[in-house]
Amino acid sequence: QLQAFGGGLVQAGESLRLSCAASGFTFDDYAIGWFRQAPGKEREGVSCMSVSDNNTYYADSVEGRFTLSTDNAKNTVYLQMNSLKPEDTAVYFCAARWGDYECNGMDYRGQETQVTVSS
Repeated sequence: QLQAFGGGLVQAGESLRLSCAASGFTFDDYAIGWFRQAPGKEREGVSCMSVSDNNTYYADSVEGRFTLSTDNAKNTVYLQMNSLKPEDTAVYFCAARWGDYECNGMDYRGQETQVTVSS
């Protein structure tokens, strides 16, 4: 199970932090991260990390603005989103996949949270 928190409405240039608490699987064995989907667009892997070795992937669209981190003691992953842009507006959800930190798919999918960035 993946339970997401955070999201909301902000203005361009502001920041938000998403968090996702995992349970029901061995956190350290998986890669975990965030995907998003905007209306009329394909799903995009935003950022994913291999929990065991911290290999991290960022989509080009968020590189340098978003930071993914984990708290292994709490089985939680965080996505710090800075310098938000209107094009970051989407439904975000966290996901986990065994053996893949490049956001190519998911074995577990969490609940969605809306992020809206106004211009």
